[in-house]
Amino acid sequence: MTRKQFLILVLALIVLGGAGFALFWQDISDYRASGAKIGAKLLPSLKVADVAQIQLRSAKSAVTLIRKENSWVVQERNGYPADFKAISDLIIKLADLKVVQSEVIGESLLPRVELVEPGKGEGAGTQIELRDAAGKLLANVVLGKIILKKDPGNPLPNAQNGVPAGRYVRFLEGKDRVVVVSDPLSIAEAQPGRWLDKDFFKADRIKTLAVANEGGTPWKITRDVEWGQWKFAGGGDLDASSAVGAVNALGNLTFNDVALDVKPDNPSRGTVTAETFDNLIYTLRIGKATSGEDYLVGVTVSGEAPRERQAEKDEKAEQKGQRDKDFAETRKRLESRVGREKALAQWTYVVEAKQIAPLLKTREQMLAQRKPDAEDGGPAQSTRAKAKPGKGKR
Repeated sequence: MTRKQFLILVLALIVLGGAGFALFWQDISDYRASGAKIGAKLLPSLKVADVAQIQLRSAKSAVTLIRKENSWVVQERNGYPADFKAISDLIIKLADLKVVQSEVIGESLLPRVELVEPGKGEGAGTQIELRDAAGKLLANVVLGKIILKKDPGNPLPNAQNGVPAGRYVRFLEGKDRVVVVSDPLSIAEAQPGRWLDKDFFKADRIKTLAVANEGGTPWKITRDVEWGQWKFAGGGDLDASSAVGAVNALGNLTFNDVALDVKPDNPSRGTVTAETFDNLIYTLRIGKATSGEDYLVGVTVSGEAPRERQAEKDEKAEQKGQRDKDFAETRKRLESRVGREKALAQWTYVVEAKQIAPLLKTREQMLAQRKPDAEDGGPAQSTRAKAKPGKGKR
């Protein structure tokens, strides 16, 4: 190699090195300016109070959460009340999350870590858009593959990774970047049912329970006092455990989702009516869902709680003041609850079949079973369980 060729080669290396250093320094500058350096917040400019709309989208579903005054609603469920705590947890988490790793991932590798935008091919993640009350975009990211680490509770060397430890995140606004955060953000699901406020009807202190189910004989059970034993209203050998099971099923009813543009009346599977010691009447209309094993349930609440307290027998003067105060506070809470429940009556709910089953028993199934005749020819013995006072739903 001649001296001239050597100098040209050195000059070319200097030029290439300088260009590479310039590009590297530009990337570093952009990285630092973005606030995405390790230890920095994922969304440094995000203010929790500014968020008024959240949209989550996946390849199969989407949900839009909108803040209205001091509450949130789920747009895809006709404005049904949203779970305020779950939404707050998500926003606070996004505002506080810190970057633990920065990644350089080419576009062809995005599907491997599930960072493709929903609707743009395989390997799609969950896109989150945050906006303020005026519709201004505050953040736009895609949550990708959850990073798993070895379960510390399984010391075996061949133990499979299984504990969520972090998640890939891709920024869609500004410079396309990929980072890793230390939280799996498992709550960020694009399912509308996931974000509904699950605080449901609470029919407690039930006095009578009447059921008219499809193809069966209607039945009604009642009790004279709140902790009394259940009995058939028209007489009969009632199975106490079935009675308590039906009452508890109604008192502990929950739902999975809200049905759209459908009523539980057709086909009808049954009607349940419960009267309470608070002068309230809960009426459930139950229908079978078109698919799956779930039921459609509509609930209405009528009646009004007593305005005055009935004095107890042998009540002393010094007890009256405190009991009147307790009664007033209880009635205030009850009025608030009933007001909310009456507002919820406009929707139809999707409820698991196992929750409805105790309420759709036939009268024959509510009867106490009898043992076969004794070997000595004695009369059949009832196996009815005796319900002890204090057991069962109030």
